[in-house]
Amino acid sequence: MSASLKDSGGGLSASIPWLRNRAFLVERSSGSGGEIVFSKLGFSWASTVASNETDRLALLQFKSKITHDPLGALGSWNASIHFCNWYGVTCSRRHQQRVTILDLGSLKLAGSITPHIGNLTFLKVLNLENNSFTHEIPSEIGRLRRLQKQLVGKLPSDFSSLLKIEFLSLGFNHLTGSIPSSFGNLTSIDTLYLSQNNLDGSSPDTLGLLKNLGTLALAANRLSGTIPSSIFNISSITVFEAGTNQIHGWKHSSGIGKFVNLQSLHMWNNQVSGTIPLAIGELQNLGILALDSNRLSGNIPPSIGNLKKLVELYVSDNFLKGSIPSSLGLCESLTTIGLFNNNLSGTIPPQLMGLTSLVALDLSRNQFRGSFPTEVGNLINLETLTVSGNILQGEIPSTLGSCIKLEILEMQGNVFQGPIPSSLSSLRGLTILDLSRNKLSGEIPEFLVGLKVIENLNLSYNDLEGMVPTEGVFKNASAISVLGNNKLCGGISEFKLPPCGLKKSRERRLTFELKLVIAIVSGLMGLALTLSISFLCWVRKRKEQSNPNSLINSLLNLSYQNLHNATDGFSSANLIGTGSFGSVYKGVLDEGRTTVTVKVFNLHHHRASRSFIAECRALRSIRHRNLVKVFTACSGVDYQGNDFKALVYEFMQNGSLEEWLYPVNREDEVDKAPRNLNLLQRLNIAIDVASALDYLHHDCQPITTHCDLKPSNILLDEEMVAHVGDFGLARFLPPTHVQTSSIGVKGSIGYIAPEYGLGSEVSTNGDVYSYGILMLELIIRKKPSDIMFEGDMNLHNFARMALPDHVMDIVDSTLLNDVEDLAIISNQRQRQIRVNNIIECLISMLRIGVTCSMESPKDRMKMTNVVHELQSTKNILLGSRTMREMQRFR
Repeated sequence: MSASLKDSGGGLSASIPWLRNRAFLVERSSGSGGEIVFSKLGFSWASTVASNETDRLALLQFKSKITHDPLGALGSWNASIHFCNWYGVTCSRRHQQRVTILDLGSLKLAGSITPHIGNLTFLKVLNLENNSFTHEIPSEIGRLRRLQKQLVGKLPSDFSSLLKIEFLSLGFNHLTGSIPSSFGNLTSIDTLYLSQNNLDGSSPDTLGLLKNLGTLALAANRLSGTIPSSIFNISSITVFEAGTNQIHGWKHSSGIGKFVNLQSLHMWNNQVSGTIPLAIGELQNLGILALDSNRLSGNIPPSIGNLKKLVELYVSDNFLKGSIPSSLGLCESLTTIGLFNNNLSGTIPPQLMGLTSLVALDLSRNQFRGSFPTEVGNLINLETLTVSGNILQGEIPSTLGSCIKLEILEMQGNVFQGPIPSSLSSLRGLTILDLSRNKLSGEIPEFLVGLKVIENLNLSYNDLEGMVPTEGVFKNASAISVLGNNKLCGGISEFKLPPCGLKKSRERRLTFELKLVIAIVSGLMGLALTLSISFLCWVRKRKEQSNPNSLINSLLNLSYQNLHNATDGFSSANLIGTGSFGSVYKGVLDEGRTTVTVKVFNLHHHRASRSFIAECRALRSIRHRNLVKVFTACSGVDYQGNDFKALVYEFMQNGSLEEWLYPVNREDEVDKAPRNLNLLQRLNIAIDVASALDYLHHDCQPITTHCDLKPSNILLDEEMVAHVGDFGLARFLPPTHVQTSSIGVKGSIGYIAPEYGLGSEVSTNGDVYSYGILMLELIIRKKPSDIMFEGDMNLHNFARMALPDHVMDIVDSTLLNDVEDLAIISNQRQRQIRVNNIIECLISMLRIGVTCSMESPKDRMKMTNVVHELQSTKNILLGSRTMREMQRFR
């Protein structure tokens, strides 16, 4: 291959060998005819040969700072091999012999980055991402001015060493300190990737000097302050990622309109306040706008309708108000809209229903009113629709039946009336259908029985009537809820509904006069009974107001003798475990017909009596399939005349989650195989616990916080369904959601939210933190108190640093059996797909655990979102969803 070369000083043509004796800098390429323009540097190539010793010494200095090299990647870095042949090192061709590429990504290296790296002055590529480098980024990297943009054009292969490449990545490490201002010297660099570190401080103004920058990635650090206005001068930037930091906003945010080439803007999970800039509408090439989980207020600007290329819009978890601008319907490329958890109001504009490319629409937890647009039937590609937690009314539109791709339909917590439309029978792919907490009436439609893939059906707290089916999903009590529908009957025994009896034939033969007499007599008796009950309730209420312990008497009592006999005198053979305030025993009642769990409180502990009352109150007012069911309470005296208090629970055949994660074989179990949970079982347990917390935090009255979530308080029944127990520290939040003091909330070390230690108010966010730690422990099988966690290293940071590429290095080794067992699948492609699904599932679960256990309460997920994410993750594990769907609403 040949090329025509021109000296910038006079158009001199030359042959390729001539270049070997002169150094030139590529300035530009025509990209069409192979013509390349050069500029002389003005010195002989021979004069630089000796200076490559500087490069060798700089590399040795780099190696000296490496403290851990588990893969032996730098084993070849010794005098027996020329440094240009060392692993990860590439030198320029022919006679130059200068280091141009240092690529040591994903090698598990640990240590710090030496300042001597700035002596590699011919370096064009520096890739140290996905390692464990610590300490600060040396400012000397700013001297590597040859980290330049790659030119596009036809070049002979002999000239490839002269390309200026645009790559600097230090992401996915543990680097600290601030971003060096000297980075402003890298004026031709195209990509600067610093995400997933521990960098802090503000972004330096000098970043605005990077005129050729295309990608700036600063996500998942601890950056604060504001984004400097100088950044807006980089008109070439296409991707700006700064999510999951502590950034407060932009300087002169109106300047954002200068990002004329911007395609992706990620600022989610920060502390950005103020309004969404009106100039956002000037970003004509924007495809992704992610501003969710911030403190934005004001309205969504109508100028957003100018973003014709917008594909994904996330502004959830803010304080936005006003209505959805109808101009949003002009963004015809939109596939995802996330507006949940704001203060938006008004009606849902029908223009949104014209976005036929829409795949996911989440408008939940706002204040939308009126009826839901009937034009929803136009959304033929819609897979997820969530409008829960609004004030929508009227009937559920029958046109929803046209959205045949729907997999998730959540409309709970509104004022929808009328029957469940029969047109929903077309939605054969539904996996989640939640219509709870509305005013729906009529019978449960038969077509729900035929939904083959549905995993969660919630019809609770409506005004439904008639017989509950017993086939299809209605056979699985853990997948369906019909609570709060007082006119329902039948169904499987777990629902505990009355039987659907027929009227007796003799009732039909009663004469009109007899019916009238019976009605009058019944009415008088009913009135008398009502007055009597009212009087008794008044008396009881007065007693309860004067004596808090009367709460105990509202539960059916067993005697001390009953429980003494049931547990063989509270023998050690029946001892299941011990806790903060007492001991737990296995007991048998009803002459061996009923096995129960008896929790006996140690009243010598000064807080045990208070814990007993708290559990009685909590377990009296809450009901959920994933909460431990209490049968009764016992409050009396023992045979020695001492006070005795106990609670009697449903017996859990498979013990606690702690026993499964950390099994200890007893003498009577030495011959049994060790207990082990596979990945699907752990995921189901995570979903069960999240569902229980979601109920306590959002659907329970009063709102309840558990305050002591940990593996020993998660109990597993015969079907391995998880139940949350031990409400001894539970707190109740007032209806106004005014939070209560955390003084007195002890919890368990490692699981209690850090803000409680500073005296912050009790909130549902505290349970979310405990859940996050529980989730990480469930996958990693390391207790938060493990001796490996010391200093700044804890279970949260350990998991966060492993995401996403090192997850398989830290998960419980027994989970790897799930991967090894796939060897029986003969089809290689199917086996690889299954392996990928397992890995994606583990990554997703760890991400949820990390997000839920963030130090700042505002950065944690809501339990409703956790349930949704885990359901999507389960679909991935079972092979029915893609990673894109799992991350749709992050």
